[in-house]
Amino acid sequence: MVDTSEKASGEGLFSKRYAAATATFAVVMFLEGFAALAVLPTLPLAARELDGIALYPLVAGSFVAASLIGGVIGGSWADRSGPYRPLAAGIGMAVVTLLISGTSTTVWQLAAGRFLEGLTAGMVTVAVNTAIAHTFPDRLRPRALALMSTCWIVPSLIGPPLAGLVAAWGSWRTVFLGLAAINVVPAVIVVVMLVRRARAAAPPEGTEPEKGKGPRPPLLIAVAVSLGAALGQFGVSAWDVPHLLSTAAGVTLLVVFAPRLLPPGTGRAAPGLPVTALLRGLASGTYFTLEAFVPLLLDTERKVAPVQTGIAFTAAAIAWAAGSWLQGRWLTHWPRHRTVTVGAVIMAAGLLVAIAGTFPVTPPITSAASLAVAAVGMGMLTPSVTLLALNHSPADRHGYANSALQTTQNLGQITVMGLAAALFNAAHASPADPLVAFGAAFGLLLVPAVLAAVLAVRARAAGPGAPGPATG
Repeated sequence: MVDTSEKASGEGLFSKRYAAATATFAVVMFLEGFAALAVLPTLPLAARELDGIALYPLVAGSFVAASLIGGVIGGSWADRSGPYRPLAAGIGMAVVTLLISGTSTTVWQLAAGRFLEGLTAGMVTVAVNTAIAHTFPDRLRPRALALMSTCWIVPSLIGPPLAGLVAAWGSWRTVFLGLAAINVVPAVIVVVMLVRRARAAAPPEGTEPEKGKGPRPPLLIAVAVSLGAALGQFGVSAWDVPHLLSTAAGVTLLVVFAPRLLPPGTGRAAPGLPVTALLRGLASGTYFTLEAFVPLLLDTERKVAPVQTGIAFTAAAIAWAAGSWLQGRWLTHWPRHRTVTVGAVIMAAGLLVAIAGTFPVTPPITSAASLAVAAVGMGMLTPSVTLLALNHSPADRHGYANSALQTTQNLGQITVMGLAAALFNAAHASPADPLVAFGAAFGLLLVPAVLAAVLAVRARAAGPGAPGPATG
C-alpha cells in the first residue's frame, strides 16, 4: 500500500513514472526465481542418480563459481552501456542452461549446466540492482528491493513442491526440461521489452557515455577466481592426492586473484564499501551453505520425500520475502547497519535450529524449519546491505558496487561452503553417525553469522541520503 506522501507526489512504485520499469524488473525476478527455486530440491536426487554424491559440493558450488564471472560481466556492462542489455542476455541464456542440465548423462554435465546458470544469475542480479539504483529515488529503493524479493513468493509457493511431485512421479529431468519449455515464451517477451528500453536509454548518436571512474576488474581475473573456486569445490569432495592437489591449486588461485576483484580493504573490514561487501559474503556464505546441506540431510539421512523438501524451500522463500518486506516498511527509519545486525542474529538462531535437527530424537521438520528462520534474517539483511553499498558509492559506480557485492557473495559461498564441505566429508568418513557430520557443518556456519553481526556497525552510512566514501 502506497503511503499518503507517495499519493500526493504521484511517485510511488506503480505511478505512471515508474510503472513500466517496476513491471519489467518484477517479471525478470519472477522468471529467475521460478528457475532458481524449483530445481534446488531435485539436485541431491540428480547427483545420486548420476552416481555423483561425492561431487555434490561441486554441483552446488559450480553455480556460485560462475556467478563470480557473471557478476563482473554484469557490473562492467551495466556501467558501460546501462543495465538493460545484460538483463536481456541473462534472461535469454537461462532457458539454454535448463536444457543442458535436464539432458545430463553425467554429474559433470549437470555441474556444467549449473555453472552456466550461475553465469546468467550473476549477470541478472547485478543488472537488476543497478537498474533499480538508476531508476528509483533513494526513498523508493528499499521498497523496490523488497518488491523484487516478493516476486519470489509465487515461484516459491508452487515451484519446489511441484518439482518434488514431478521428480517423485517422473524424473528430475522433467523438472529442468519442463521449466525450459514453460519459460521460452515469457523469456522472449521480456527480452524484447528490455532491448527496447536499452535503445530508449541509449545516449544520442555521436555522444560518448560518461565513463565510470576507477579501474574495473579484468574478466580474466574473474575467470581465474572462478576456476579456483571450482577446483576448490572439487578438491574437498575427497581426501586422496589428486583432490588435495586440486584444493591447493584452487586456494592458490583464490589467494592470488580474489583480492583484485574486491574493493581495497575488504579483507580487513575497512569502513564503507569494503566492509559492506564483506558482510554480503559472510551472510551469503552462511545461508546458501545451509540451503545446500539441509536438502542433502533430508534426502540421505531423514529419507524425506522430494515434495516435502520442496515445501521447506517454499517456507524459506516466503520467510525471506517477509523479512525483506519488514525492512522495506517497518524498519525504514532504522539505521541500515542495525537491520543488518538483527538479520545476522536471526540467521544464527536458524543455525541453532539446524544443529538441533541433527539429533535423532528431533523430527525432520526441525531441519526444514531452520531454512525458514535463517531466511527471515537474510530477507532483512540482503536489501539493507545493497542500500548501504549504494550509499557508499557515487552514481556512476553503482554497477561496480553491485558487482563487488555479487563477487563477495560468491566468494563467501565458495569459502564457507568449501570449509563446511571439507569438515563434512572428514566427519562423514569417520565411524561416527553421519548426522554428526551435518551437525559439525552447521556449527561451523555460526562463525560467519556471528562475525557479520559484529562487523555491521562498520558499514554505518554517512548520513540520510548522503553518499559515503566511494572505495574501490
